[in-house]
Amino acid sequence: MQATQNPVSTPGGLLQRFAEARAESDRLFGIVRRDALYERPIPDRHRIVFYLGHLEAFEGNLLRETVGGMPSFHPEFDRLFAFGIDPVGTALPSDQPEDWPSLTEIYDYNQRLREQIDARAVADSQLLNVAIEHRLMHCETLAYMLHRLPLEQKLCPRGSAWAVSGEALQPAMVEVPAGPVTLGLSSSDADFGWDNEFEAHTVEVPAFAIDKHKVTNGQYLGFVDAGGYGNRDLWKEADWQWKVAQNVAHPAFWRRGAGGWHYRGMFEEITLPLDRPVYVSHAEASAYARWAGKKLPTEQQWQRAALDAHPRGNADFRYWDPTPVNAFPDSRSAFGTVEMIGNGWEWTSSVFAPFAGFEPFSFYPGYSANFFDGQHFIMKGGSPRTAACMLRPSFRNWFQPHYPYVYAGFRCVS
Repeated sequence: MQATQNPVSTPGGLLQRFAEARAESDRLFGIVRRDALYERPIPDRHRIVFYLGHLEAFEGNLLRETVGGMPSFHPEFDRLFAFGIDPVGTALPSDQPEDWPSLTEIYDYNQRLREQIDARAVADSQLLNVAIEHRLMHCETLAYMLHRLPLEQKLCPRGSAWAVSGEALQPAMVEVPAGPVTLGLSSSDADFGWDNEFEAHTVEVPAFAIDKHKVTNGQYLGFVDAGGYGNRDLWKEADWQWKVAQNVAHPAFWRRGAGGWHYRGMFEEITLPLDRPVYVSHAEASAYARWAGKKLPTEQQWQRAALDAHPRGNADFRYWDPTPVNAFPDSRSAFGTVEMIGNGWEWTSSVFAPFAGFEPFSFYPGYSANFFDGQHFIMKGGSPRTAACMLRPSFRNWFQPHYPYVYAGFRCVS
């Protein structure tokens, strides 16, 4: 992958990016009708209103505990909006809308915190990058949540449209020769990275073949029509138990409607677009790979296949929904894989774990370490709602295998 590092590192440039990140999150909340901000579109997540206060609270708590000299004016809100929910092993939340503060109270809290933070003119580049990327990460994860809202509870912004491709799709695999790949960042470099991105190291990867494009809705439909969701032999035991318990019979973004399968977009429902990447959980991707007689790539294989890939595809808030997997042919890697960056994260078979030399951030010790539990899998690449600064080769995303709402697809290896 080509380096896609943070474009500026000067204090003034970082403060400008901080302001732009705020504007992006404000635009995102702006698509939700005011009376829907207390909804909970995903059962095992907080209500939307929590995230309205969380972004500011995180930044206030971060700077208060590291830079100092910024007294708390609302300790109760600082605590209330401090932490989100990870759904692994937790009971469904039972709070009610009336348990949360009013929107006026939250907006007032946010505005006062912004003024307090801005008055400090923070110059610490690491802290500013943490604040920027944390907010932009939530712009993506919030999109997963808002995607589940009923269409009538959202306001469609101008300019949102579905991209098309005039090129015929030819599924194929490309050969990747044996060779080295470097994972992670070096702490001796000046580039920002999260704690799990360190330390850089090089590994040798044996030769393999990988899908040229992401697996499409059309290809995945073959798995569905072949009875893949009913074939226990294709599923790991834990994945099968989850599928049965949750009555999972198709991708979360699909809906069977009049005339066949439909796709639930952010602002409209359309006939299932067969040339778009399928978005599924890790469990579903793994079952498909077994059905196809293939596997999911390891993190090392994925990184090797993405050598010199160009981040020119569907990312950085360009579109709200996926585009055809062949819509951006200029995004090829050195080996011929297309759009490994953008249009949907890609699941790997690698469990999220630290690299040798890992050291947690002293000011955020649980960011990665809390998820080194064997229950989360690494995703690479980026989605339509991934900010440009996080399209860097070293960035590692992760989710548990039974979470179906992520903009995550996959490609297979053999």
